Amino acid sequence: MPGFELFGAEERKEVNDVLETGIMMRYGFDGPRKGIWKAKELEQAICDKLNVQYTQLASSGTAALTTAMAALGLGAGDEIIMPTFTFVASFESVFSVGATPVLVDVDDTLTLDPKAVEAAITPRTKAVMPVHMCGAMADLDALQAICKKHNLFLLEDACQSFGASYKGKALGSIGDAGTFSFDFVKTITCAEGGAIITNNKDIYTKCDGYTDHGHDHLGADRGADLHPFIGYNYRISELHAAVGLAQIRKLDTFLEIQRKTKKIFKEALATVPGVTFRRLPDEAGDSATFLSFFLPETAQAAKAAAAMKAAGLVAFHYYENNWHYIRQWQHFKEGSVLTPFAKELKQAMEVYKTKEFPASDAIIGRNISTPINLSWSDAEIQERAEKLVKAVKSAL
Repeated sequence: MPGFELFGAEERKEVNDVLETGIMMRYGFDGPRKGIWKAKELEQAICDKLNVQYTQLASSGTAALTTAMAALGLGAGDEIIMPTFTFVASFESVFSVGATPVLVDVDDTLTLDPKAVEAAITPRTKAVMPVHMCGAMADLDALQAICKKHNLFLLEDACQSFGASYKGKALGSIGDAGTFSFDFVKTITCAEGGAIITNNKDIYTKCDGYTDHGHDHLGADRGADLHPFIGYNYRISELHAAVGLAQIRKLDTFLEIQRKTKKIFKEALATVPGVTFRRLPDEAGDSATFLSFFLPETAQAAKAAAAMKAAGLVAFHYYENNWHYIRQWQHFKEGSVLTPFAKELKQAMEVYKTKEFPASDAIIGRNISTPINLSWSDAEIQERAEKLVKAVKSAL
């Protein structure tokens, strides 16, 4: 994803503001920092851009997910429904709070299948966590209805979809809380960083404290802060926030470029018989960081991905990917951890040693996703579109 591609004078200016004060921690040192508060500025900028009441920055998207789960009170014995297609950080965060991940199938949106979610609900289910993969959204109307019916939290993992929306609302702002990643290869980057957004003040207050050892941040003297609960160190630094502050001001430009380029690629590929495209519940809200499409058979998708790579194009055939699809998550299936799971969690994880997901296999096996870059010239875009069509045709 593209943020790192357009890194320039704007980012350097914001970072230099911090370097000139020498205060790189986001809290305290009020005098020496000379009014420079990049993390606070970025949090407000995110609120303004996404039309949400509260933003809490964190050190990563993983830390943001963990924090959001803690703020929602999710923990031991609680089940969190999530998709088979995501990044490993999604289930890592579930484990980090002691909860149990319940993986269910995806559909042709490449996100949670609402029917699979409904079928997986048990008395221990406490939250549904859609993951808005590859820049676009889950069927949030259906998932909201399920959560309302069963009194469950809706936690949006929007780490790959900053700037995308659903029916006019920013992804991440629709559920009880939403999370983003701002690592080096996300829509906008802080180099490393993440954020939680919410419209619930209590959730925000808990996130604010949890990311900073439980500090209540109510006094002028950091050393005199009270600690209403135990927290951890998931703070972002001022240097990282400074990068993100410059990047968020470029977001609209990033999205405009991506959408224009994706349209060219999609129109070119649509001429190839047998190619179909990812279903988008709200096409206008797609951030267009990827073009995701399907071929009729898994073998054809594998062949097309290889041909794309041979032509110098990037092709993600996630079916064999080590990081994003359950087929290759051996460490997850075997419960390979350095610190042992609690007895109940260990027992719950036994099912994944043999559990198969044929419906997800049928979707992910036929899928290829190719990223949209910001730095291509018009000539490069046309050349890549032609190579894409040729590579896919060769597999059919």
